[in-house]
Amino acid sequence: MSYYYKLGQVARKRHTQFRQADGSLYHEEVMGIHGFAGIQSILYHIHPPTAVRQVELETRIEIPYEDGGPLRHRHLRTAPIPPGGDAITGQAPLMGNNDVIISIARPTEPMDYWYRFAHGDTMIFVHDGAGILESQFGRLRYRAGDYLVMPTGVIWRILPDADVAQRFLIAEAFGHIEPPKRYINNYGQFLEHAPYCERDIRPPDELITYDERGEFAVHVKARDRITRYIYDHHPLDVVGWDGHLWPFAFNIEDFEPITGRVHQPPPVHQTFDGPNFVVCSFVPRLFDYHPQAIPAPYNHSNVDSDEVLYYVEGDFMSRKGIDRGSFTIHPNGIPHGPHPGTYEGSIGKARTDELAVMIDTFHPLRMTQYARDYEDEQYAYSWLAERQAAAV
Repeated sequence: MSYYYKLGQVARKRHTQFRQADGSLYHEEVMGIHGFAGIQSILYHIHPPTAVRQVELETRIEIPYEDGGPLRHRHLRTAPIPPGGDAITGQAPLMGNNDVIISIARPTEPMDYWYRFAHGDTMIFVHDGAGILESQFGRLRYRAGDYLVMPTGVIWRILPDADVAQRFLIAEAFGHIEPPKRYINNYGQFLEHAPYCERDIRPPDELITYDERGEFAVHVKARDRITRYIYDHHPLDVVGWDGHLWPFAFNIEDFEPITGRVHQPPPVHQTFDGPNFVVCSFVPRLFDYHPQAIPAPYNHSNVDSDEVLYYVEGDFMSRKGIDRGSFTIHPNGIPHGPHPGTYEGSIGKARTDELAVMIDTFHPLRMTQYARDYEDEQYAYSWLAERQAAAV
């Protein structure tokens, strides 16, 4: 993250002696990005974080992408995706490219292992649910509406609250997920025009140190496979850490919308910046207040991006036939816009209560065979007035 935080006990100066009660040294671990030139944190372990007892291949990863087909707008109704598995094994990958994989999960089980993605950061948007995100940086309670961001290198697991239904939108990035640079000053502080700030970002707030021997599994996803590492000690043996790199939560309700006299473009909704993609939050907000304003978005062509919109809650004023948990995918190369009747129908409306997450990718996405199972085949023709009239 972009600001300094500390939890537990750390040495007075970095890279100096910090001893345990028996006189032995705590084991310092520096975790940083961009080859020691980016943000970093320093963790202090009871045991060496390198002490691995066994290494074995857990599984190979092959995403079942479809074989192409005509370029078209698409609509996925993912509400019926069955629950099952944990936050990793329960994932259904729907689309992806070399920058990001976008999945849905409805976990019903806690993870009985820890997980690390070695090639980038992981973002989970909690559509439904509550529980604990556990990592070597401590525990962090999550709730519906939270974005959870786990930097690469962090080992983590999700422990859902029992008897609470969970639904996650997951973006696994081949790179880093950060606040947009235009929100940050030269000192790393959020600027006044940013739609959220440090007060809205929740770091881990409870550090529990485990000094246990046994067999503990960490699954590392890297190079199209998952490797299972067995440690002879509990991996969450950290007594303290400090720095700028740590997992965090940010709730979509804390995103403050930017409005104007006329329709504002999607960048005002941007929440995070990823490798060749952006994440935006559409939240309840006042509509444009120019006397001649048209609140519904204008027709537009995504010249350089594929637009993925995930519908969370509310009334989506520019779309018809959209459900909670729907995805619309508008690829670059062809224009899209509001459905018939919604453009003029938006005139005079004062506000919207929609809640949605958008992921715009700057390289084309490929759909998976899983996505085909939930596709509305008629969506590409839904801008025809007679189709909309028939649907009503």
